[in-house]
Amino acid sequence: MATNRALIVSASTSLQSSSRLASSRARFMYGAFALVASLLFAGCETAAPTASAEPAPQMASAAAPAPEVLTLKEGDVIRISFPGVPSMDTTQQVRQDGRVSLPMQGEYLVTGKTTEGLTKELEEFYAPKLVSKEVMVTLVSSSFSVYVTGAVLHPGKVQSDRPLSAFEAIMNAGGFDTSRANMQAVTIIREENGQTHNYTVNLQLILEGKSSAPFYLKRSDTVFVPEKFSWF
Repeated sequence: MATNRALIVSASTSLQSSSRLASSRARFMYGAFALVASLLFAGCETAAPTASAEPAPQMASAAAPAPEVLTLKEGDVIRISFPGVPSMDTTQQVRQDGRVSLPMQGEYLVTGKTTEGLTKELEEFYAPKLVSKEVMVTLVSSSFSVYVTGAVLHPGKVQSDRPLSAFEAIMNAGGFDTSRANMQAVTIIREENGQTHNYTVNLQLILEGKSSAPFYLKRSDTVFVPEKFSWF
């Protein structure tokens, strides 16, 4: 009987020792895990980008250009009026050499000038020759041409006597082919200073009645309406 009691006490002592050992190991593992977690958290915080990071580049379509300032060119029809001497009034088409014929002056180069600029030049020229130096230059007609292609109803050249926005040019080309057109990614192709520039505009906003600054075209711009992406 004494032997059995000794065995029971020994087994109980062994179990208690094993329990304390397991508890110590658990506390050690928990402490180690907490230390590793804190180090990882600190590492994540230090890896965050600093304020010196460069901003992401902006898309070319972010800024809509102002209407082009139209200058006179070959084929334009202008009217030059002299309110003090109506008999000198004249309406002429700008010739291929860029000139028109003016009273008391003869041949005069007008291409590349705005109507306002030409008015000031003629006022200075006629000031010593006329009692009234007032001169008025009016653009009667002009050929402002752009090209519209892609998913529109009537692709081709669009002509106007005034600057057009990209949306207006598409409307003049019959409007969008709504079954195919991706109106959110309309591209304007422009040649400037010997280089080609592409601008992407979202014209879906206009159709939805949302505010959108008009993208004004320049002479000879090409407006391309892409098709919707489809797997079929």
